[in-house]
Amino acid sequence: MLGLLEKLGKPFHKGGKLEKLYPAYEALDTFLYTPPDVTTGKGHVRDGLDLKRMMIVVVWALVPCVLMAMYNTGLQANEAIRASEALTGAAGWRGSILEGLGVGYDPGSIFACFVHGALYFLPVYVITMAVGGTWEAIFALVRGHEINEGFLVTGLLFPLTLPPTIPLWQVAVGISFGVVLAKEVFGGTGKNFLNVALASRAFLYFAYPADISGEIWVAGAGADGVSGATILGVAASNGMEAVQAKFTLMNTFLGFIPGSMGETSVLACLLGACFLILTGIGSWRIMLGVVIGTVGLSGLLHYAIGSQSNPMFGMSPIWHLCSGGLAFGLVFMATDPVSAAMTETGKWFYGMLIGFMTVLIRVINPAFPEGIMLAILFGNVFAPLIDYFVVKANVKRRMVRSAQG
Repeated sequence: MLGLLEKLGKPFHKGGKLEKLYPAYEALDTFLYTPPDVTTGKGHVRDGLDLKRMMIVVVWALVPCVLMAMYNTGLQANEAIRASEALTGAAGWRGSILEGLGVGYDPGSIFACFVHGALYFLPVYVITMAVGGTWEAIFALVRGHEINEGFLVTGLLFPLTLPPTIPLWQVAVGISFGVVLAKEVFGGTGKNFLNVALASRAFLYFAYPADISGEIWVAGAGADGVSGATILGVAASNGMEAVQAKFTLMNTFLGFIPGSMGETSVLACLLGACFLILTGIGSWRIMLGVVIGTVGLSGLLHYAIGSQSNPMFGMSPIWHLCSGGLAFGLVFMATDPVSAAMTETGKWFYGMLIGFMTVLIRVINPAFPEGIMLAILFGNVFAPLIDYFVVKANVKRRMVRSAQG
């Protein structure tokens, strides 16, 4: 297979008839095999980790969230169908497929829930990879450089941040915005200062708010479907008493609640966090910094200040940590090595800034109940400035030590 691929690749190399299409060939080659190229000359190598292996590790860390996304999406849809006498089954082509496979709508069946949820997640994922991958290929061919593996992670992160009922054309528009305007116009992978998946979601959040916030759920059952508010939406409107009457903290932690497909399960995110930390890919300093910032400000607002007019002051730190996409964001988005702070000290400040801003947006401005998305983008913008001051402080300390020595 390797020899055949090398023979087929000759026209794509320099001087060949298909030289301009080399990035497309190179993408297939490196996807199937590890590149044989090695560093020559006086290269500076910090470790044996390359971009491809880094991205594959992140993809593996996302597996628990992907599995939970498909299962919980199907679970919520099946429960909605069973709860309403007027709804007899899933609507449209999904219902036809489920009936053709002989899969019922039993919320107690793991298989039924998983298959039903997959019919929501997989189309969003396929559209994301097809449209986003096409943009990546176009820019690679125009610029004559290789197609980077970074989109493997972006293409998986973006669907996980979306509700299951998101129109597929919006998925295409959102990922196009993120890849083109948040990454490629700045030079491509490694040169973007914003997290691409979050920039894509933020665009949809402000462009089509009715489809991605508030009453964003429940997967399309029957002719009209069923809508349902997320925990943060209920808390912002009716307070924590309404939240605790509808949701349990355990179900919130496990992820058996309405929400964006891959963000509901804190447990799945923790499994991914452990994998990223053990492999040295994810920064535990950033993750812990986000937790410290979140717990610090939410604890102050909840226990020390309080409010009679703003129900979000009643949300305790533990509910903040388990609600919305905070766990998903702090594990997979805030730790993005391209858009995050790079200095070890800066990672602490960067993480705490994100946690602080998340609570500030959620509580002080409950019009945007899901604060982690905007907080991470805010942190991305300030990450270079944080690193600048950290480096400047380190240089100043060294100069003082040199003068004293």
